[in-house]
Amino acid sequence: MLGIQVTEDDTHTTGGTGGPAGADFPTVARVDSAVADAVEDVLRACLDERLAEAARTDGVFAAELAARVRDVALRGGKRLRAQFLWWGWRACGGPAGEADARRVLNVAAALELIQTCALVHDDVMDRSPVRRGAAAVHEDFARRHALAGMRGSPESYGTAGAVLAGDLALAWADDLVTETALSCAEGRRLYREWRAMRTEMVAGQYLDVRAAASGASAPEEALRIARLKTALYTVERPLALGAALAGASGRTTGALRAAGRGAGLAFQLRDDLLGVFGDPRRTGKPVDEDLRDGKLTYVRAVALRLADASGDASAGTALRAAGPGLTDAQVRDARKALESTGARRVVEAEIGRLVRSGERRLAGLPGEPAAVAALGRLVRTAAGLDPTGEESAG
Repeated sequence: MLGIQVTEDDTHTTGGTGGPAGADFPTVARVDSAVADAVEDVLRACLDERLAEAARTDGVFAAELAARVRDVALRGGKRLRAQFLWWGWRACGGPAGEADARRVLNVAAALELIQTCALVHDDVMDRSPVRRGAAAVHEDFARRHALAGMRGSPESYGTAGAVLAGDLALAWADDLVTETALSCAEGRRLYREWRAMRTEMVAGQYLDVRAAASGASAPEEALRIARLKTALYTVERPLALGAALAGASGRTTGALRAAGRGAGLAFQLRDDLLGVFGDPRRTGKPVDEDLRDGKLTYVRAVALRLADASGDASAGTALRAAGPGLTDAQVRDARKALESTGARRVVEAEIGRLVRSGERRLAGLPGEPAAVAALGRLVRTAAGLDPTGEESAG
């Protein structure tokens, strides 16, 4: 009979805020000058702490799963959601003490972790082999399974590992937000925004999967999915989280969210275009995946409607073809159809309209003018436009 020994080393408690400690915490002005870098520092400190906790739980778990979550979270990314959170807080004129800035950066790190969860799970669902210029998590797990000569299917093992990695990233994100909410007067409001964002993310992802499976093609449905899956989660909710941490009024929060709604849709429409016409060296993932998977993107939905309205049967056929067996020639035909129907021009124009509408909403926010201006520049950058209003190349 096996005897099970329980020692003091088998139990441990965790704590802390997950953010950087010490007297050298950057001032608000320093964060303003390099928001992404400040978020990176806080995220790295948080992940180091979580990885140490994982090692106390189990060495194999820490080395093979927790460390992989850490690597993905720190491997590139624009920290876009975190920047919207920071500038939303600053544009609302929230208190700018060190403790307040720490809370904002902790929630910013949580946004990066929930983004890690979304990317890992999304790659599994889309069967994407590459993420941020490296093997996707499920592909990496499968490769290691095969190299080690382990039993069973490498693909199944890879999927299981990636699902668990995404779950762990989500748990760590929730931990950070919970710790932050418990430490501030606006905690309940902060948590309500966070809870709503998580639900919207899942709803949008499911509708995206369902639309591809059902062959949906309406532009209205494409926009609904884009809003739930990306616009809310990327821009509107991070801005609302910033407003909550700033203790902003309902009117200010409403203006900020309205600006974020249009900017978030513009970001997704730009992402759709990059998914067809972008450079994989810049996007960090293969081009044409959306076409091969039959994703209901707005640009594809608009192209289908324009093709049917004009009687362009060849364009309609090219745009309706989808699936992993799609040939390179068929992909080229679908891409040409997006151009020839005028859909790409329509989407470019809509991006510009959405950004201009969002910029008007930013006027009158109570924060420092420089902070409001910085938020406006971030909106334009996220939509693929430069700060002067000209469309960026590519």
